[in-house]
Amino acid sequence: MAVTAADFRTELARIRLAIRRVGAADIPLVIALDARITGLAKPEYWTDLFERYGERRLMERFFLVAEPPAGSASRGLLGFIIGEIRAWEFGSEPCGWVFALSVDPDQRLHGIGQSLFSAIESEFRKAGMTKMRTMVARDNQLHLRFFRGEGMMAGPYIQLEKELD
Repeated sequence: MAVTAADFRTELARIRLAIRRVGAADIPLVIALDARITGLAKPEYWTDLFERYGERRLMERFFLVAEPPAGSASRGLLGFIIGEIRAWEFGSEPCGWVFALSVDPDQRLHGIGQSLFSAIESEFRKAGMTKMRTMVARDNQLHLRFFRGEGMMAGPYIQLEKELD
């Protein structure tokens, strides 16, 4: 099998990255990265997510961060991914759900997102899952391209919504 440029970037990123579970000291960095990307600071939201997905490290919840490896001259948070195992909504079988993924905009295209995706995929597999899902806004080309590039495609469910007055 031929090695692609994406495979090469992902392998380089793995060598240059440390991916681990989130810690309390990471939350200000997560808040800052998210605010930089979205333009909104949401400290209460991220503190709550840490309490549910970081402190209560249940086997079905995963909040992972990527940083340069120990001993590296680089410092700081490069990205994060959050997911959980969800089951039985509207008859679906248990599967891994990714509901947050962010990479420092200055560090994109270096395989960080791929490495985080691979790490959470591994966690889901260890937990016995055979499928992963996510939801992406149809106009979010960055996330659509990324997840499709990771082999994800439209699933068997359709999201419906209604405006509430």
